Amino acid sequence: MGQAVRWTIGALVLIVVAGAALLWVNRRADTQGPFASASPSALSSRTASRSQLDHIPSLPFVDITSQSGVTFVHTNGAYGEKLLPETMGGGVAFLDFDSDGDQDLLFVNSGEWSWRSLKSQIPNPQSQANQSLLTSAPTITLYRNDTAPTGPVKFTDVTAGSGLNANLYGMGVAVGDCDNDGRVDVFITGVGGCKLFHNDGGGRFSDVTARAGVGGAAEDWGTSAAWLDHDQDGDLDLFVCHYVRWSRDLDLRVDYQLAGIGRAYGPPMNFPGAVPRLYRNDGNGRFTDVSAHAGVQVRNPATGLPLGKSLGVAPVDFDGDGWLDLIVANDTTQNFAFQNQRNGTFKEVGALSGIAFDNFGGARGAMGIDSGRFQNEGTLGVLIGNFANEMTALYVRQANKPLFTDEAITQGIGAATRHLLTFGVFFFDADLDGWLDLLTANGHVEPEIAKAQGDQAFLQPAQLFWNAGGVRGGGFLRVPAEKCGGDLLRPIAGRGAAYADVDSDGDLDVALTQINGPPLLLRNDQKLHHHWLRLKLEGVKTSRDAIGAWVEARVGNRVIAQQVMPTRGYLSQSELPVTLGLGKADNVDELTVIWPGGERQKVDVTKLRLDAINSLRQP
Repeated sequence: MGQAVRWTIGALVLIVVAGAALLWVNRRADTQGPFASASPSALSSRTASRSQLDHIPSLPFVDITSQSGVTFVHTNGAYGEKLLPETMGGGVAFLDFDSDGDQDLLFVNSGEWSWRSLKSQIPNPQSQANQSLLTSAPTITLYRNDTAPTGPVKFTDVTAGSGLNANLYGMGVAVGDCDNDGRVDVFITGVGGCKLFHNDGGGRFSDVTARAGVGGAAEDWGTSAAWLDHDQDGDLDLFVCHYVRWSRDLDLRVDYQLAGIGRAYGPPMNFPGAVPRLYRNDGNGRFTDVSAHAGVQVRNPATGLPLGKSLGVAPVDFDGDGWLDLIVANDTTQNFAFQNQRNGTFKEVGALSGIAFDNFGGARGAMGIDSGRFQNEGTLGVLIGNFANEMTALYVRQANKPLFTDEAITQGIGAATRHLLTFGVFFFDADLDGWLDLLTANGHVEPEIAKAQGDQAFLQPAQLFWNAGGVRGGGFLRVPAEKCGGDLLRPIAGRGAAYADVDSDGDLDVALTQINGPPLLLRNDQKLHHHWLRLKLEGVKTSRDAIGAWVEARVGNRVIAQQVMPTRGYLSQSELPVTLGLGKADNVDELTVIWPGGERQKVDVTKLRLDAINSLRQP
């Protein structure tokens, strides 16, 4: 009997040891470093059945970049030193800057480094002889949408004379009507500070950065930004993510190396963190930095140093109290969840809410972020793009539940996204069936990564996942090339991503940016004949843009919900109007607008025009 007991104890010990080893191996796959190799097939995931794959509709996206008149090319200024900012930039925004009802297009450029810029090398840059040289310098590019009602998509470059000549190494963009004058203003982030451009009308913008007080400091590296009314006083405040404390000298001293490459673009672990900034809108074109008082400057409790390395932000009311909260994606450090305390301050609850870490308690290389109700039952999903060999996260919070859980694997995107390096992400209804699909923009940071890691590539394809919520089994199914076309899946060094209906046909088109190259403007050519409803909200008691409002449509036994929120993904902004896909339904039974603050407005559905845009004004 004693020997039997000893054998039993020994077997139990072996089981515990084996279990611990397996846990260590699984966790090690996510923590051994951003350039580590792991096979996607090593992960188990929900396997789509043949019948489910047959349900994926035809969703062709066609490249119309050149034919539409878009000639922008992103420049990162790389010249061989491999400086970290060269890997990161290139936001894009859809916006109606001229208030004519269609979606215009803005691209952020990075440009040459100040110590190598053309201007610094010309003795007299103001002379007429040298002006032609300077006009070719990289800059923000603004395109006006001149698409005729029945004609092809046409954009016209209207940058010249617009005043959008930001003298900075640009990163991202946030658009919003910050003074409620009916014209959308433009905020640009970058390395070495930020710029705010006031829309004066007539295609002209004025640099009001100094007066507004939102330029930041010379050592700042601004990334994603968001306009939101955090204190519900009726005007838009500004939240700005900052990545790391960076300088050329520090970058060269860090001297990141990869076997087979030598000096390489590396992760941010050896750079100090940074704190985000929250600017309160005081009216009269002025803002006050309330970051410290508001509680958004998270620091390491042991060292007092900034904990964040922030690249993306999703403003969303995740606790359902009617006030916008903030979820921040951090690269190699824990994600933040700032819960609005309704008194001008926030409480950081990332760890408590389950969104700070992966399922093993580790931090990932987080970039872009978006949120959406993708299951049409009150469930909130938060999508975060992560580094290579780290699956894209899909944190899910069920209605009336306090915690998020990462359901990337069970929802079907885990293994499919693990191999790629994901920057831009967003939810959108690609086929107008009423279920939010998702798209990711991918690309590595190191152009020579294949020399060090044979299963990786610098240029990577985007991914489109179709929401199979209306099919038995549900979840997301990756759309194959034969369903979405080769243009969408063309490998690029993908960064920013945004969507808008650029041709006014109801479905959502896509723009993708890439580092040091041209963007992709992709027209959605689906022909499924689904009905749709577009809504443009105008706030009266809230901000004019109504950012943060929710639209809920009851169609039969389903409730389709979307948030008015241009800030989506990575460094980018999607269109302000909300598009609700209705599938085969030819009417909406109920439509409710939940304005920021919680006020609910029942809309007379008999006055709504299907397959058209409708304007709704707050009562």
